[in-house]
Amino acid sequence: MANVEYKWPSADESQLLGGRQRRLDGPDKSTGAAKYTYDVNLKDQLIVKALDCPHAHCRVKAIDTTAAQRVPGVVHVHVIKGPRQNEAGEMVFPKVQLQGELLVAVAAETEGAAAEGVSKIKVDYEMLDAFVNEERLDLAKESERTKEGRPRVSIQAEPDDDVEDEEQFENDEIERLFRDAKYVVEGYYGIDAITHCCLEPHGTTLEWTDGRLQAYLSTQNVSGCDDGFAAALDLTADDVDVYCEYIGGGFGSKFRPDYWAIAAAQISKKTGRPVKFMLSRAQELKIAGNRPSGYLNARLGADENGVVQVWDSSQWGTSGITGGGVADKVIPYVFEPPNYRRRSTFVTTNADQSRAWRAPNHPQACAMSQTAYDDLAAQMGANSYDIFERNLQHIASRQKAEIYAEEMKIAARLMDWNAKWHAHGKGPRRGTVVDGLGMAIHMWGGGANTSNCQLKIHPDGGVESYCGTQDLGTGTRTVCAMVLAETLGLPVSAVKVNLGSSKMPFSGASGGSTTVGAVAESHRRAAQDALAVLFGNASRKLGVATDSLVAVNGRIQVKDDPAQSLSWKEVCSLLGMRPLEVNAAFKRGQKTDLSDEGVGGVQMAHVEVDIATGQVRIKKMVAVQDMGLVLNRQTAESQIYGGVIMGIAYSLFEQRIMDPNTGAFLNSQLENYRLPRIGDVGEIVVEMFEPPSQRERGVIGLGEPPVISGGAAISNAVCNATGARVSVLPLTPQRVLEAIKKASQA
Repeated sequence: MANVEYKWPSADESQLLGGRQRRLDGPDKSTGAAKYTYDVNLKDQLIVKALDCPHAHCRVKAIDTTAAQRVPGVVHVHVIKGPRQNEAGEMVFPKVQLQGELLVAVAAETEGAAAEGVSKIKVDYEMLDAFVNEERLDLAKESERTKEGRPRVSIQAEPDDDVEDEEQFENDEIERLFRDAKYVVEGYYGIDAITHCCLEPHGTTLEWTDGRLQAYLSTQNVSGCDDGFAAALDLTADDVDVYCEYIGGGFGSKFRPDYWAIAAAQISKKTGRPVKFMLSRAQELKIAGNRPSGYLNARLGADENGVVQVWDSSQWGTSGITGGGVADKVIPYVFEPPNYRRRSTFVTTNADQSRAWRAPNHPQACAMSQTAYDDLAAQMGANSYDIFERNLQHIASRQKAEIYAEEMKIAARLMDWNAKWHAHGKGPRRGTVVDGLGMAIHMWGGGANTSNCQLKIHPDGGVESYCGTQDLGTGTRTVCAMVLAETLGLPVSAVKVNLGSSKMPFSGASGGSTTVGAVAESHRRAAQDALAVLFGNASRKLGVATDSLVAVNGRIQVKDDPAQSLSWKEVCSLLGMRPLEVNAAFKRGQKTDLSDEGVGGVQMAHVEVDIATGQVRIKKMVAVQDMGLVLNRQTAESQIYGGVIMGIAYSLFEQRIMDPNTGAFLNSQLENYRLPRIGDVGEIVVEMFEPPSQRERGVIGLGEPPVISGGAAISNAVCNATGARVSVLPLTPQRVLEAIKKASQA
């Protein structure tokens, strides 16, 4: 095969890329033909329901399943976590450290029988003290639930050689910088934990066939979950097949099989029958993923122009039962003053361990620090836009300051910022309603993951690809088809994309905005390699040089001379009796011209606040985003719309509410776990920033970036409207009213 230079066509040469293509699976999803994990029904399958622990912290002293086993229709009762004897013959009583942990699974002929079986199980608990109030750092310390992180300090001044106490020197220098600062802002900022709240709960439908496990799993990691099953079940990965053609949301929570899927496999093997085991909605919210909380006390010192010169913060929060929290390395967010000190405390709580949530750490870091920059603007009586722009000289982002500056200009124009801007708390009032503007900026990596693609071109002209990736609903299947069709000069309808199986060539998990770059790399490479073979055959048939040929409009032709051409089917017939099979691979971190990493973006919010009720209403959101080369404008815009809406959700509504006395998750059903409705999101304006300098970078992932800065932008807009900082997200009516009252008393 000839050496191939892997690159994208120019904007002028592109036939499909950068255009608008509807999702190929849209009709199947809208008509109900698409089969999700719950929709897969195997012959003679059993339905599994599970008993979860109602307590946040306890020991399980005894489990009695006798009555459950007698329920008509119950086939098997499987204890997931219960008392057992150790090797010495001593009884071991397991500890439960969070409400919702699964204890017993009941497999039955029907859902009703399984649910009745669960209701008959009796458990004896020994109650233990629970702690879930992580915002109260004082209480966490009293309960011995904290662990101090290592401070991160960077100051421009160097200590003299005779300085013995470097920590004291750093402290003295930081205090000097604050004394010299023209403006000093001190504030408390935070963001509560939220859940992933996947529309499709975690779960699996599976069966054993001739010693092999076939699992239909709701997962973001088709190619990696066979290893997860195998390790837990004492198998090798080649004895496990994982399938996931459609998934109803993951957001970072569905990378592994989880212990309930392992239990399903054990039940299936024990009973010799297929099993369906899906979490209930309450179980989904309690144990299937959440985003860490974060709270921060910060001081910043700025010069006369509002450029921050020193930052000093102490933060805390929780990732659940093993502690952890928001990473302090991204505080303050995007901005990095020349002098800073960041201290962190990790709090352990009796709540489910957090999982990666769309852009891990970034939404929290943005909401906890760019609000402080907006408070600087308020103190100065300055336009927030100007303060953000002036501080672009000190950023720690892989995107360039000048790109942020251009995106800010575009966002300001789309928002009509200059016409709508007023000083914090100084805008006109319509009865009890005031309005305000806010903004924030964000960053993300988005580099391509590892991906392999097998491409088959048949002698009759058929084209199909195989890749062990997954489509989370973002349009991966469609992008793969567009890349193949663009490269081969065919319409999208002429190619078939196969994905969603661990039996296909390995492709990395869909997380961190790494998928679009990954599949674009592998599919473009495979298609270019195949096209080189086809060009070789066509050049001999036409008697022309190989490098004179192009693939366009379903034909292989001499460039600018369609008279010298062959139809696609004619070229494919030259393959003979067997299809052309090409395997292409891309490894994460590999040097390439097809993809890149490092993006930025800007979001602005225009809100109305009723100061009598505390209600916040979104009037307009503007999102300007760069992402390198845009493959499918329609699905890219859809990603941004979805990200903005999720930002509105955690800014105003989403909140995991825990009972501080019992550790119970109080709003673990959708009737109480508030999500935005259509009337809550307002007008959303999306603008993709794609000048030639960005397009030439290649493909960069887009899943994470648009969800990051909405929280800070909305918080800043509410502060601009009311003149009061609501310290913690979500900005509930109660918190808004309390902040207004506090500001009026200051």
